[in-house]
Formats: sequence, C-alpha cells, structure tokens
Amino acid sequence: MCGICGIFNINGEPVSSVNLRRMTNAIKHRGPDGEGFYTDGCIGLGHRRLAILDLSPAGHQPMVTNDGEYAIAYNGEVYNFQELRAELQSVGHRFHSRTDSEVVLYSYAQWGPGCLERFNGMFAFAVWDRKRQELFLARDRYGIKPLYYTFAGNCFMFASEQKAILSQPAVGREVDLEALLEYFTFQNIFTDKTLLKGIKLFPPGSFSRIPLGARTQVLSPNRYWDFNFREPEKPSSEQEYIEELDRLFRQAVNRQLVSDVDVGAYLSGGVDSGSITAVAAKQLPYIKTFTCGFDLRSASGLELGFDEREKSEFMSYLFKTEHYEMVLKAGDMERVLPALAWHMEEPRVGQSYPNYYVAQLASKFIKVILAGTGGDELFGGYPWRYYRTVINDSFDDYIDKYYLFWQRLIPNRSIQALFRPVWHEVKHIWTRDIFRDVFQSHASEFTRPEDYVNHSLYFEARTFLHGLLIVEDKLSMAHGLETRVPFLDNDLVDFAVQVPVGLKLANLSKIVRLNENEPGAKPEKYFQKTRDGKLLLRHVMRRYIPKEITNGIKQGFSAPDASWFKGDSIEYVKNHLLDRHARIYDYLDRKTIGDLLEDHFQGRANRRLFIWSLLSFELWCQRFLGGS
Repeated sequence: MCGICGIFNINGEPVSSVNLRRMTNAIKHRGPDGEGFYTDGCIGLGHRRLAILDLSPAGHQPMVTNDGEYAIAYNGEVYNFQELRAELQSVGHRFHSRTDSEVVLYSYAQWGPGCLERFNGMFAFAVWDRKRQELFLARDRYGIKPLYYTFAGNCFMFASEQKAILSQPAVGREVDLEALLEYFTFQNIFTDKTLLKGIKLFPPGSFSRIPLGARTQVLSPNRYWDFNFREPEKPSSEQEYIEELDRLFRQAVNRQLVSDVDVGAYLSGGVDSGSITAVAAKQLPYIKTFTCGFDLRSASGLELGFDEREKSEFMSYLFKTEHYEMVLKAGDMERVLPALAWHMEEPRVGQSYPNYYVAQLASKFIKVILAGTGGDELFGGYPWRYYRTVINDSFDDYIDKYYLFWQRLIPNRSIQALFRPVWHEVKHIWTRDIFRDVFQSHASEFTRPEDYVNHSLYFEARTFLHGLLIVEDKLSMAHGLETRVPFLDNDLVDFAVQVPVGLKLANLSKIVRLNENEPGAKPEKYFQKTRDGKLLLRHVMRRYIPKEITNGIKQGFSAPDASWFKGDSIEYVKNHLLDRHARIYDYLDRKTIGDLLEDHFQGRANRRLFIWSLLSFELWCQRFLGGS
C-alpha cells in the first residue's frame, strides 16, 4: 500500500525531477516508509512506500524488470500473487523480492493488459513500456484504490491523490460547476469529474494506454470488468448457496491476512465486521480490534441507538481480541474538519469524520486493517431502498422513482434555487440523464421485481460503494493505514452477483416508501413490517457471531449529527454557513441555504446530510481554492 504519481511529457520533453519530487512530497502520508523515483527522458514515476510485504530494500519502488524494458509504480495488494509468481517463474521470470509489486510488474510484461483479469485484489498502477514508448494505467475492479489524472498542455500527470497533481504550477484551481451540481444532487459524483476542473478520476475496472506523441488530450479508458447482478437460470438449492457462501467468505478473509506486519480489524456492532473478525481471530490470536462510539447525552430519537460499543465489546469478548475504543462528542467534528477536508480532497457520500478518527486510532497500533465495506451492497443490506422500485410501468418509471430517492440532500425542486448564482452555467446539465447513464452497460430484461432489485444493486455498487471506497482509502491513508475489504474478494463477488434476490430479501410484494432521513423511519416503520435484507449472509454468519447480532437492525456508522447540528454544534454551523464571507456563496444561493438551515434548526426537517455537505464544501473551498 503506497502512493504513486507520475509525469509524462507526450511531446518528448525531459521530465523535471524537481516537479516529480514535489508530487511525492504532497502524498508522503500515504507512504512514510520511503520514497523512490524513476525517470527516462519524457517519463517520470514517483512512489511513496508503506511497507507491508517484504520490508527489506528489495521492495523499493518504482521497480524495473531485469531487461529494463518495463518500470512500474504500484499501489495496492494482489492477494493471489504467490500463485501468479509460481506461474511466472515456470516460464522463466526471476524475482528479487517477496512483494506482490514485482509480481504485478512481470505479469504485465508477460500478459499485457490481460494480467488485470488474473489479479484478485486492490490496485492502481502505472507501467512505462520503453520499447513501445507507452504509458499504461490501470485500476482494480471495484475502485478500492484511487487514481487521478489531468492534462496540462503536452504534460500528462497522474497520482493517487489530487494534491500531488495540484503541486504543479501548471495546474489551475477552478471549481467544476457541473461536478458541484452533481454532488449537491446525489451527495456523490457519478461521472469521472472532480470538484476541480480538468482533474478526473480514472474509472474502476479500466485500463488505458497513452503513447508518446499522442495527438489527443482526452483519455478513453477501456473497461475490462463490471458488476453483473442477475438471477441465475438454474438456481441451486438454498443449502448449496449457504455452504458455498461460507466457504468463499472464509477463503476471502484468510487470503487477505497475508502480511509481514500486524493486521487488525474494525469491529462495530454489525454483521459484516463481526463476521470478518470472527474468522480472522481463528488465524490471528488476540487480533487487535477497533470501535468508535458516540456520546449520546444530547442525542434524541433514532440517534439514541447510534452507539454500538456494547455490542462490539461483547464480540471482542467472544473472539478474545485486544480491543480499543474511542468516543466522539460534538466538538470532535469541529476540530477535525480542516484536516478532513484536506485529506478527503472533495466531499463524497456520508458524514465521514468518524472514519477519520477510528483510522487514526487504529494506526497507532497496526498498519493493516480489515473492514466490512461491500457486504451491504452485494447482499442487499439496504432493503428500504430496493422495495421502493420493485413494481414499475417501464424502465423510465423505475428511473424516475429511484432518481428522486437519491436526492439525498434537498428536494429536487430546490436545486435550481440553490444554484441561482451560477445557474446559467449549469442549466444545460440534466442530472437525471447522469443518473440513467450509470445503467448503460448493465443489460437486463425487466419482467420481474427481481430484475429491478438487481438493477438497484448494480447502481449502488457502481456509485454508492465506489464513494465509500474512496472515503475509506483517503481517511485510512491519511494515517499511513492500509484498509483491506474481504467482501470484495473476486470469487466472493462473482458468487454474490448471482445469488437469487429471494435469498437476499424476504418479500418483494411489500413496497414501503420511506424518506431515508425521516427521523425514526427505518426501525419503526420499515423493519417492523419487513425486517429483512442480507438474509443469506445473516444465515451463514450465525455460525460465527451471536444470533442477537445477525438478527439485529441495520445500523450505519453515523454520529448523532441531526441533534448536534441544532444543539451542541449549532453555533459552529451558523458561524461557518451564515458568515457573509463564506466561500460557498460564490456558487450557492444564500437565501435558499438560510431557509433550508432554518428547517433543520426548527425541527421541521432533518437536513443533517445537507448541513454536512455545506460544511465540507466550505472547508474544501478554504483549503483548495485559497492557495497551495
């Protein structure tokens, strides 16, 4: 796990080593164990190392093949590297380290882009092909590891984080208003845009080649993999699905324990992290586990159930882990926002500051952490979303319903008013079309409710899960911590996308229409009626964790911010968002924001996500538009 960057002058001019070093310095937090550089005329690769496998100097990057034909800057972990190494040795390749980095390098030398389909893991890497004078970029199936890029004249630059690209004087800092509209519509960015015009996010499951002398400054990545949620033509028995999921889950967790440093695990009160910890603890006695709880003295309603420390402590007792906890209060958000904005680089899904704190805690003890990310998206963990759209008149009817649900921040009718200062520059953008475009490559015949559920699972894996993965990477690597996600093991994912919807959800005939942010909505109105989701996964995990956990209500990792924003933190919110000098008002309408904030302060609506997004955008403006 590391940080990578590079400069490619496609007109053939030599690369400046000073500029390359400036890029690696900007991401040194991702790799505190060393740095390295490779230059060859017009190409320069930079690397910051977080040593996980083969801690010796033999693992130093960038790496070059024995014949000097290929050089790589690599970030990630390929868990099946030992099998690939044996295969490569059988055809004559010689290795000088015990790293997966060297295996990835020789895999590309042997198989070219075809190597990507052999990798089971997370990665973003760049290979320079000296013979073809060509740069190759690739990112893992799911987008666990990020990769950003831009063109500045004849210079192509890429990096694990945007701040490395921003270290170059030739790169401007202008807000991409189309991306901003996208974010305030979905609390996420579905396209390859970022909030900075010209800097783009390389898509997951894709690769691209850039030759010397390229005449275009537009990258057209090639997709080598995509999710394909579908009903099986000949489903197996339920018991066969149970046994296969059990086998694949244990295999996935055990694969991801490979490390030359200590491995720990997040341990909330839920099914996913608890099951991972249960399996890992059998291989790693007294594994270290970490939980973040919340001070609920000023919370109310639904938020009174947000602290899961009691459940995590119980599971720590059962699995005999070495357990560490921290408790967050309202003021902790206020303290961390400037640093959070810097490391996040742009706001994404959810209220992520608890993730920052728990990663900081874990990094004091370990370098590698296991997380339960992906379990919900693969096995149907958000049924209150899917049930909204299981019966439709047409695909467009489905899109209309689901699109309106994903207006996570404010009602769709308020978007134009919110963007009044810049509406003339974004009025040509139809966010419904952006939403619909997500489904372009997920073919399905819509004849059954199951087909629509699979479509929703696809959408959330491509968008919501991708956003969660970006957040997880940024906030763990801020502390030099590698996060591994066993649920995104290739074999487990390939199985999960073909599990019948009837083994994930209990009753598709019940349509429950809810506002996800309505206080008390999920447990009181939804679970009392259906109480399902992740049925197959829950069934299997009863073998590992207590029934009271597997039968529990789905609980996200969230602070009681709805209460704090109109209580303990109200002055902080007002000081930042009602300040006449606030940067957000260069782009957003002051009166519209004031009215929406007042709805929250007076208890007329829960605007916690909107308030968080406004705070995040304001701090982003201060950190990224006010200078380097």
